[in-house]
Amino acid sequence: MSGTNDKIKQEALRLGKQAKVAARLLAPLSSAEKNRTLLLMAGKLEAQSTFLVEENNKDIEFAKENGVSTAVLDRIALDAGRVHAMAKGLREVVALPDPVREVTKMWRRPNGLQVGRMRIPLGVIGMIYEARPNVTADAAALCLKSGNAVILRGGSEAHHSNQAIGAVLRQACAETRVPQDAVQVVQHKDRALVNELLQLEQYIDLIIPRGGEELIRAVVANSKVPVIKHYKGVCHVYVDADASLEMAERICFNAKVQRPSVCNAMETLLVHEAIAAKFLPPMIAKFQTAGVEVRGCEKTRALAPGIKPASDADWTEEYLDLILAVRIVKDMDQAIDHIERYGSEHTETIVTTNYQKSREFIDRVNSSAVMVNASTRFNDGGELGLGAEIGISTSKIHAFGPMGLEELTTTKFIVFGDGQIRE
Repeated sequence: MSGTNDKIKQEALRLGKQAKVAARLLAPLSSAEKNRTLLLMAGKLEAQSTFLVEENNKDIEFAKENGVSTAVLDRIALDAGRVHAMAKGLREVVALPDPVREVTKMWRRPNGLQVGRMRIPLGVIGMIYEARPNVTADAAALCLKSGNAVILRGGSEAHHSNQAIGAVLRQACAETRVPQDAVQVVQHKDRALVNELLQLEQYIDLIIPRGGEELIRAVVANSKVPVIKHYKGVCHVYVDADASLEMAERICFNAKVQRPSVCNAMETLLVHEAIAAKFLPPMIAKFQTAGVEVRGCEKTRALAPGIKPASDADWTEEYLDLILAVRIVKDMDQAIDHIERYGSEHTETIVTTNYQKSREFIDRVNSSAVMVNASTRFNDGGELGLGAEIGISTSKIHAFGPMGLEELTTTKFIVFGDGQIRE
């Protein structure tokens, strides 16, 4: 057993060392060189579509044999259309501005020194994720464009798919100046290797876990490397007394029903008591027609007899399903108190025509995205104009909310003088 553990430790160390060297070689490359590699990657993914689908079929068969749910099977599955979508995603990253070497600020000191801040890559990123094999391509593209080497460890349920995609991406690197080890996909299935990677603080600069709450908490508990956290998305919509009820109905329905299995879907609806009797009965009926199971507070159940009672556990639940918790509140203060107590600092929306209330809601609610008169579903890198994202952070350090290219960089100080010395 000790021999096996030693082999795993050495494998993790090899990955870390290779990534560190690759990061140094990747950082100074021009935008043109990185974009050329990304375009080559996209072309190779499409050219190898049949191979990728065949490898994916191995994962699908294994998943079926192990009784994986239909929803997970859908997340794992690749076909020609999804391969094309991966390639399209890489080409979209090419079109994004390169943040590396951007000077974000410059000022002159009284002694004549010019001081500035310039964007630089973080270095080496470790990405630990579940299910969707497209994340392999997406994460590699975003890391490469932002000048970071990446170590990718996907879930065992998509092992063959991830290995195949990684091999194609590395083929493209081999034909350009981008070092192959800028993109490494972990081949070892043993979870012990993940724990070894989490200890490599001298080689890995940031860990980004993407998956269920259990995975993320395990990574945070065991990592010596800084971790970007996204435990869960307990997102709220608060319908204010001054809301347009027609607008509120559209927003609430979209936030819950359009795609309930994602982290920016609404999980709890808060409604001001002044409009609850008029708004909730038809709103709940519309939800139920769409197959939503509604769980309500005592006041809500009085307006809509027959719905299930909401327990304390419902207020903190990320259902990721057609289930919704509903609570009637006496005012905006109580709505904000509820969000602070039970929320996950992901996404919150207020529906109101009152400008002062909207400004106060924005100022007082400390989630990664706070919205006025818009669906929570807009908390997404593409929808917010970042182009693409590697994940959504509910940590406040160093990034908060969707993480695009800019969030995969940091800044260093640059100083220009003409002979100044410190007296």
